Amino acid sequence: MTTTDNYTIISSDTHAGGSHAMYREFLDPKWRDEFDAWRGGYKNPFSDLGDQRRFRNWDDDMRNTQQDDDGVVGEVIFPNTVPPFFPSFVLFAAPPKPDDYERRRAGIQAHNRWLEDFCNRFPQRRAGIGQIFIHDIDDAIEDVIWIKEHNLRGGILLPTIPPDVDWIKPLNHPDYDRLWKVCEDLEVPINCHGGTGSPAYAPLPSSALIMLSEVAHYSRRPLLFLLLSGVFERFPKLKFIMTEQGCAWLPPLLDQLDGVLKAVRDKGAVGELRFKPEHILPKSATEYVQQNVWMGVSFPSRVDVLATREVLGVDRFMWGSDFPHDEGTSPFTREHLRQLFFDWPEADVRKVLAENAAGVYGFDLDALAPAAAKFGPSVDLVSTPLTELPAEPNEALLRNVSAA
Repeated sequence: MTTTDNYTIISSDTHAGGSHAMYREFLDPKWRDEFDAWRGGYKNPFSDLGDQRRFRNWDDDMRNTQQDDDGVVGEVIFPNTVPPFFPSFVLFAAPPKPDDYERRRAGIQAHNRWLEDFCNRFPQRRAGIGQIFIHDIDDAIEDVIWIKEHNLRGGILLPTIPPDVDWIKPLNHPDYDRLWKVCEDLEVPINCHGGTGSPAYAPLPSSALIMLSEVAHYSRRPLLFLLLSGVFERFPKLKFIMTEQGCAWLPPLLDQLDGVLKAVRDKGAVGELRFKPEHILPKSATEYVQQNVWMGVSFPSRVDVLATREVLGVDRFMWGSDFPHDEGTSPFTREHLRQLFFDWPEADVRKVLAENAAGVYGFDLDALAPAAAKFGPSVDLVSTPLTELPAEPNEALLRNVSAA
């Protein structure tokens, strides 16, 4: 592996998507008339998709220039815009009901085809994450195979099932084992993104605040469902990545789960609850996380990076910028890294900034080395503590100041 005096930076969390005109070209032709009618009535509610900033989602020159200026030479790409037939932003949209499933599946397939084309223009620096639905397991497996065969090496985005959705089987259902096996056999990473999985809220002034207080919990539920239902025991080589969810919460959660699983193993009971042999997991929750789980920690805090060393280990931590979102680190990624890693060993910083993501998502670090030598921050710079904020700091810098 080629190394330079500069760090190679791969963001484990960026977002991109096509415009509706672009998606139309990648949509199955049988849906285009219906799409035209739907598109004619669509009103864009998102300011960053309605002004010049929207071009960062698909314009190669704008996107690559901004990423290079920020020192980022590789990126794992989650969706960001509104695919055909979606009611809202792709990550926050509730799973389709049965009568809308076929249209919405056609929409994410159009996104996946667009994403393949987008990544193929810069294959060394872009790892795209394909979308699937899990209403029909055979359809999901078909889409996973397509994603693998078309080199979307970011893997799949696993839909998080809100608790008020009763038309899709919960993620701990054994019927999904066929899907997990395909992902394990094909070495397709399974990604779970923060901000997903919340139930519908009443249209009341307080609902937004309630949503903000609960959203982190709902986003983490897939970890609990897969771990506690034995998915990681049955599929030990499965790669499960939790992105834009921090990780400071992980040590106390694992401490609690380790206690529960130990009681089940030792006594077959927790309080008045009794458990059968098929409920007993032979390993601790911490062991399963260290076996199967990686964290894509976007705009992390110092608390997050310290928690990494305690439980997760530096080999399972991947830094993310959340580009192009306003809460992300751009355009002050260098300053952000100085806040976090000034006292870390260089070898560990190289792991969390690039090597871990390269291992999970198949980046070629040698191929990225020339760009890193040109655009990446120097080792000396990152090891210099940030003592003064820029004139107009962004949210990511201010959060770390507030937490200090």
